[in-house]
Amino acid sequence: MTVEQRQQIKPDICVIGAGAGGLAAASAAAAFGVNVVLIEKARMGGEALNNGALPSKALLAAAARAKACRDAARFGIKSPRFGVDFAAVRDRVRAVVAAVEPQDSRERFNGLGVRVFAGEGRFTDAETVAVDGYDVKARRFVIATGSSPALPAIPGLAETPHLTNETIFDLAECPRHLIVIGADSIGLELAQAFRRFGADVTVLEPAAPLAGADPECATVVIDALAREGVVLCPGIEIRQVRRSLARVQVDIVAGGDGEQKLQTIEGSHLLVAVGRRPNLENLDLDAAGIRYQPSGIVVDRGLRTTNKHVYAIGDVTGAPQLSHLAHHQAGLVIRNALFRTPVDAGRYAVPVVTYTDPELAQVGLTEDEARAQAGVIRVLRAPYRENDRARATGATNGHIKIVTDRKGDILGATIVGAGAAENIAAWTLAINQKLNIEAFAGVILPYPTFSEVGKRAAMTYFTRGLTSPLVRRIIGWLRRFG
Repeated sequence: MTVEQRQQIKPDICVIGAGAGGLAAASAAAAFGVNVVLIEKARMGGEALNNGALPSKALLAAAARAKACRDAARFGIKSPRFGVDFAAVRDRVRAVVAAVEPQDSRERFNGLGVRVFAGEGRFTDAETVAVDGYDVKARRFVIATGSSPALPAIPGLAETPHLTNETIFDLAECPRHLIVIGADSIGLELAQAFRRFGADVTVLEPAAPLAGADPECATVVIDALAREGVVLCPGIEIRQVRRSLARVQVDIVAGGDGEQKLQTIEGSHLLVAVGRRPNLENLDLDAAGIRYQPSGIVVDRGLRTTNKHVYAIGDVTGAPQLSHLAHHQAGLVIRNALFRTPVDAGRYAVPVVTYTDPELAQVGLTEDEARAQAGVIRVLRAPYRENDRARATGATNGHIKIVTDRKGDILGATIVGAGAAENIAAWTLAINQKLNIEAFAGVILPYPTFSEVGKRAAMTYFTRGLTSPLVRRIIGWLRRFG
């Protein structure tokens, strides 16, 4: 198509990518009545809807029911024999995604006043994006193209059948033996789920499982998976992957104390879950003067790129790969683009959750980070086993760990246990609002709830004061007055 044949449109905002962040940015801008263009080359809803957060949580919910059936006798329930119809599990996962699709659909966004292009957008200069025969000259652009599964440079991997989070939800049969490469959140969540469906599961991790989490709390999750029969192999080196008839084989080197041993792990399926890479291909960022690195597009604290007309949000910036973070960043850039309100994306504490059983949720600084940054700190703990709701439901595995400075200001919180993903919300609010631990010690909570574990931990901050000689003398002196 010649330049003369191309049509030109001039919206206020052009968003490239219709994942969690892109959809949030487009809908927020449209709500203010501005002219918005949204470009998506693949499926509306992006990773979170189609291959990530939503289908994985639907799969985990089914796996939790399978575990509950096996554990029913603990609660005095005699359950008949049960089996897992894995094709039906897959169909339910698809049904959950299908139920949410309309709210992320092209039709809905057209109804909101957003003009949606199904095509690949690329910059032709600093102020123009070409898509589907159009030149879009927007006042501001938002790049929200997300990320894709990263494949490690393992000899033989490209020639060996393997799964990623983009394909594993299409399985109609449960693997007999699933080998998982990667022991971060995604790898461990899926490892536990497939183990509960009846698969043998081996997890291979060159580093440490859940490496970014608080080590003490991560150990609780790792031990729980081991008790369920998930075989974890941390600190190994993967030498080669190959296909052997209908099976896959992975050669690893394991061992300690100066000895190394070559082993071959054989399974029916291989899942690669070692992280993600930003989707930068075919954007022609150089044409727009946008600086980028292999880790993602370079942005300042206001999420603006080296091109003052262009913002970037979410996974494509190399930020933590979290749908809720991309959604939050979308609100920041629209606020800045439309109202010139200064924003600082780095000032907010962002919660991170691993949806294993027990769940692992973390926000703010870990204990090690706090010691490095804040010096003198207090670490407050309370176990689930002393919580009445945990006793009643049989979910006594886990604890909460709160980090404060010497004055009691909350620096970080980690919860490992039932309901951790829900209960981290209050601690996220506390950190972002710069609350003191006193606020939690005095809050009234419903009984019995898992949230009481947090209050119990908060109250331990004041334990030292209760036993001090000065406090005892004051109490004795006040007794004289009746």
